[in-house]
Amino acid sequence: MTDYSEEQRNELEALQSIYPDSFTVLSEKPTTFTITVTSEAGENDETVQTTLKFTYREKYPDETPLYEIVSQENLEDNDVTAIIKLLEQQAEENLGMVMIFTLVSAVQEKLNEIVDQIKTRREEEKKQKEREAEEEEKQRFHGTPVTIENFLNWKAKFDAELLEIKRKKMKEEEQAGKNKLSGKQLFEMDHNLDTSDIQFLEE
Repeated sequence: MTDYSEEQRNELEALQSIYPDSFTVLSEKPTTFTITVTSEAGENDETVQTTLKFTYREKYPDETPLYEIVSQENLEDNDVTAIIKLLEQQAEENLGMVMIFTLVSAVQEKLNEIVDQIKTRREEEKKQKEREAEEEEKQRFHGTPVTIENFLNWKAKFDAELLEIKRKKMKEEEQAGKNKLSGKQLFEMDHNLDTSDIQFLEE
């Protein structure tokens, strides 16, 4: 017959020596404790962290322990869900054996993956921003690419502007023409040029 309490006691001692700084016993009956798991530092020294709370059931390890996430840092909701699923799966797979170390190691690995994903996500965002900046730069230098459609639009506008300039010029010339007198008008206005005063010399 399995001595559950002895197995549990032995595991607790082992966990205390493996996780001296992050292991805390909360109560003895039922045995409840927390272990804080921190990922390895990422590229910019960022870390993700979670505190797992475990409670032994009476017949643990033939029954899965109760577990929950009591706190977390830098994790998104979908990361927390993924960790809970992982614990569920690992607990089922290791039924019948003391498993807390296995569960914590699996979570540790998962946190390291998440930190890598944060790095990848950041790199992607950075690349995306660089691509957008490049596009903007291209637009600024190259303007609008010429297609038949936008060339015809431009030509129609250009022709209309040209026509408007010609029209204005003609109007101005017309106005100037009104003020300019023809030879006949000049002649009629200047009486010094009156023919009646001209004396023809006879030979």
